[in-house]
Amino acid sequence: MVVARLRARERLVVDGRVRLGRGVVFDVAPGARVVLGDGCGVGAGSRFHVASGEVRIGPHAVLGERCVVAAHELVEVGAGAALGDEVVLVDFEHDIADVEHPVRLQAVVAAPVRIGDRAVVGSGAAVTHGASVRDGARVLARSVVAG
Repeated sequence: MVVARLRARERLVVDGRVRLGRGVVFDVAPGARVVLGDGCGVGAGSRFHVASGEVRIGPHAVLGERCVVAAHELVEVGAGAALGDEVVLVDFEHDIADVEHPVRLQAVVAAPVRIGDRAVVGSGAAVTHGASVRDGARVLARSVVAG
């Protein structure tokens, strides 16, 4: 097993044996956490940016290479789910109601992202805040699933 770069070891919970590819990054803020289920795998170059809340990867779930998970509330990948390479899961977006102020200065709106058990998300797909993929569902490559 290749050792991942961990910026916050105490914020990463590993429940059993996991497989991590080369260069996996866990950037987890104080008060947030990532939970990796038994038998899950995370592909090389994948990144977890967790500003708050929690990311849960279920048992035997597999994330492909260069996946990005960004969370402010909750991102959950179900047991046995399979995510292709370069899948993006983001549970937040910036509020854009005030056109007079830059987007980066406006509030963040977050809603959980859930990928069901045994679901398959194709390479390059994005699942945005508030979206759910049902158990056993298939998301085509390069698709966007919006909440």
